Amino acid sequence: MIASILVLALVTLQRLGELVLAARNTRRLLAKGGREVGADHYSLLVLLHAAWLTGLWVLAWNKPVIWPWLAAFAILQGLRVWVIASLGERWTTRIIVLPGAPLVRRGPYRFLPHPNYMVVAGEIAALPLTFGLGLYAAVFSLANAAVLAIRLRAETRALNEGPSVVADGP
Repeated sequence: MIASILVLALVTLQRLGELVLAARNTRRLLAKGGREVGADHYSLLVLLHAAWLTGLWVLAWNKPVIWPWLAAFAILQGLRVWVIASLGERWTTRIIVLPGAPLVRRGPYRFLPHPNYMVVAGEIAALPLTFGLGLYAAVFSLANAAVLAIRLRAETRALNEGPSVVADGP
């Protein structure tokens, strides 16, 4: 039980810290002439992630930790840090287009166009599985896939508008 609470607390603190970083980076990008794309679906994305984490607190706080799944989640956190570090001040949870700025081609972006979304998809499954919540992992993975389909369409349209930076957040 203590391990479950500790894991959930650390993930919650991480996500809150990321929201602070994302807000700061969004303000900076907008101040540099960036514009937001796809804002209409952003609240759905926030609701999904808030429901996922809140539900984990309700269902998993007293569950035993399945250590191999926690290890998988930890590996995904390393990849998340790599994504955020690669984008630097361009990382945000919103889609921000900065006209004239080149696309980021370092870090995992050398290999994949949207590595953060792959990390998030893995996290949405791996953390519930850490607590033995397979059905929960499946339901939220499907919901995430639906929201990501909307988000990727918006982001792809923005990328096709020309050279720009589109921040690849959760």
